[in-house]
Amino acid sequence: MKTTNDVENGNGEIQWCFSQVKGTLEDDVTEADLISCVEFNHDGELLATGDKGGRVVIFQRDPMSKTCIPRRGDYTVYSTFQSHEPEFDYLKSLEIEEKINKIRWLRRKNQAHFLLSTNDKTIKLWKVSEKDKKIEGYNTKEDSGIMRDPMNITSLRVPVLKSMELMVEASPRRVFANAHTYHINSISVNSDQETYLSADDLRINLWNLEITDQSFNIVDIKPTNMEELTEVITAAEFHPLECNLFVYSSSKGTIRLCDMRSSALCDKHAKLFEEQDDPTTRSFFSEIISSISDVKISNSGRYMMSRDYMTVKVWDLHMETKPIETYPVHEYLRPKLCSLYENDCIFDKFECCWSGTDQYIMTGAYNNFFRMFDRSAKRDVTLEASKDIAKPKTILKPRKVCIGNKRKKDEISVDCLDFNKKILHTAWHPNENIVAVAATNNLYLFQEKL
Repeated sequence: MKTTNDVENGNGEIQWCFSQVKGTLEDDVTEADLISCVEFNHDGELLATGDKGGRVVIFQRDPMSKTCIPRRGDYTVYSTFQSHEPEFDYLKSLEIEEKINKIRWLRRKNQAHFLLSTNDKTIKLWKVSEKDKKIEGYNTKEDSGIMRDPMNITSLRVPVLKSMELMVEASPRRVFANAHTYHINSISVNSDQETYLSADDLRINLWNLEITDQSFNIVDIKPTNMEELTEVITAAEFHPLECNLFVYSSSKGTIRLCDMRSSALCDKHAKLFEEQDDPTTRSFFSEIISSISDVKISNSGRYMMSRDYMTVKVWDLHMETKPIETYPVHEYLRPKLCSLYENDCIFDKFECCWSGTDQYIMTGAYNNFFRMFDRSAKRDVTLEASKDIAKPKTILKPRKVCIGNKRKKDEISVDCLDFNKKILHTAWHPNENIVAVAATNNLYLFQEKL
């Protein structure tokens, strides 16, 4: 991960530089264009984004960028398709948004690619395939598609395959619907590549990828009397290696690890990960900011990361009592929790992601800032996704936020932060130091300076 130059400079840090930005950089942004999820596939060759307008855009790694020296992380548009449409639930008189909440790739088994996408209610399995050949010389129809009169067919022809311009086709293969009463917040594909889970506020369902008309309810925390409801499920994910294990987080700041081998209904957890509150620091906002917005198990399967409003925590799956690492994301916002509560920002759901080697973790913040933490060197950096740096190979300068009145030259005052610009969704290439950062309607790609 470290380059020779870094070691020579004596700091061992990754230097990040701008690679690309996707989407218009104009300030006039429509709600439908806001990016709502970002996901690399398992080899990092494809990168998918979903937006509030129900569209999925897939980018493909430019083959030339892998062979040039130094290597570049350039991506070009591969396929764009409308995944979800707005719907109306007539029984509940509710509008169902088309917004894509999550995208998850399946491991590749053949020439085609498969991915799951979900809005609040419906999950779809999409097949993305390439077509560069067409059949010509049918007996019963012309090449234009018009059917021929059988009375005029006097001889048999053998159809032939002819080359055509490459066409990428996205087709829905399965639709998994009507299984969630509440909004779906997570989907996660199992390591067996045969099943996946979907989670809403109160239930987690297990699906077989081949069966659309039934799912198995594996977690149900809905109380008999809804007035007794004290917590909701916020995120859920399968273990990357053990197909019987999954975790889910709650609005109470707890994470439960469940083992499907021990019982069919996993309401009783195998492990409960929870850090006890310090009673001296408790405030009106303690409960809100302790709600976990994202949970991710490391690629090695040994660790787990959780993101709450103020921190990122790393847990050892063998130790439930407390996290082994805690990283403050934007501690300078603590005095501003009251105004963040009033403008609803305190309810923003930030995601987090691991680097391919599990050494680095990344998460977003406000003002289009995103934070990276080096777990082995115990270093952290704040970087900014800004159109001012949208020039190839521009090196990203670390950003600093000052709290008091004395502001240094390169610092930004906490009062000048733009809370409408927030990085909620980020993704890290599984094998290289290339990151994708969603900033409102733009997708920024940054790579390690080689």
